[in-house]
Parts: sequence; structure tokens; C-alpha cells
Amino acid sequence: MKRKKIIKAAFVDSLPVLTGYLVLGIGFGIVLHTKGYGVAWALCMSVFIFAGSMQFVAVDLLSGGATLLATALTTLMVNIRHLFYGISMVDQYKGAGAKKPYLIFALTDETYSLACHNLYQNPEERHMYCFFLSLFNQCYWVTGSIIGSLLGAVIPFNTDGIDFSLTALFVTVFVDQWMSTKNHFAAMTGVLSTLGCLLIFGKNVFLIPSMVVITILLTIGKRFAKEEAHE
Repeated sequence: MKRKKIIKAAFVDSLPVLTGYLVLGIGFGIVLHTKGYGVAWALCMSVFIFAGSMQFVAVDLLSGGATLLATALTTLMVNIRHLFYGISMVDQYKGAGAKKPYLIFALTDETYSLACHNLYQNPEERHMYCFFLSLFNQCYWVTGSIIGSLLGAVIPFNTDGIDFSLTALFVTVFVDQWMSTKNHFAAMTGVLSTLGCLLIFGKNVFLIPSMVVITILLTIGKRFAKEEAHE
């Protein structure tokens, strides 16, 4: 009975993500089809990559014949934010057992936002909630990708500007986290570090330095927070 309640709670909490992922997934499927890749590609990329913004970037990498090194570096730059996501989820996913590999794989921006604010104190219940939350969210993305690919095959679309939807989603997640927490240290660290590195390194190479700075500052901040809690 408790398992059903947890699954229901995960599903209800994931509904806001449903609307966003369906739209974004459809956009991805359409863009992928315009580059000559069909439903099978949409399904496989959304099941085995499941990386939102990186999947949009991967479309251009595939169609442009990018080298393995260029693909690896691009993937690192696009998804390096998950390094400091992971720092804050170490305790959250501790002891998750067989669920842990999937929890790590499926940790998207939106899943992170919901998972780090769950109310389950019992580790087993928390891990179950996060697992089904992650699973529901990926299912939404996979479904949207398939729908988009099928729509792209029968309806002509102008895809100019469609990838801006990801930027809009990131802004929404940032605003939601800002409004739902009193401590804005992480948010301000991200904004100020990124702006500083942008001014110092320029728009072409600022991403990796800013992520390194953010990771260091968040690690230091977490250590100080633990020390204060023990005092």
C-alpha cells in the first residue's frame, strides 16, 4: 500500500514536467526528422542518452559528421553542470543499491529540482520516490520524441528557433528554485561565476571555467554548512 502511495506521489509531482517534456520532446523529434533521422533514432537517443539539451546538440553533431573528440568535448561542456548536481545528491542517493545507476543516469534538471525537495525521511521510501519520479519523466521525454518524429514525417515544420525552448525551460527551473528556497547561495554562485568567467574568458570558452569555479565554490559552501550544523 505504501509503495502505491509513493508511486502516486511521484506521478503527481511529475505532472508539471509532463507538459514541458512532451513539448520539448516533440520539438526534438521534429528537429531530428528534419535532419533525416527517423523514429528509431528518436527512440534510441531518448532511451539511452536522455540528455535534453545534449540531444538537440547531438542532432547537429550527427548531421555534421563531427569527430569523436569533438563530440566528447561538446558533451562535456553541455552536461558538465551535472558534476555539481551530483555533489548535492550524494547524501540523497546514498544506499540506493540497484536503483542508484538509473538514478544517476536519469538525473535531469527538472528531476533534480523535484528530487531534492522531496519530503521522505526514510531512505528506502526516498529512493523509491526518486526512482519512479525519474522513470516517469523519462517516459514523458521518450513519448514526446516519438510523437515529434512521427509528426515530422507527415507535417512540414519550420524549426527556426525551436531549440530556444530549452533556454526557456532552464529559466523556469531557476525561477522556481529561487522562489521555493530561502537560501540563494547556489543560485547566486551559478549566476555570478558564469558572468565573471564570461567577462574573463569570452563567450567561446567560458563554460568549462565557470563550471569548475561553481563546483569548487559549492563544495566549499557545503563543507562550511556541515561544520556549522555540527557546532
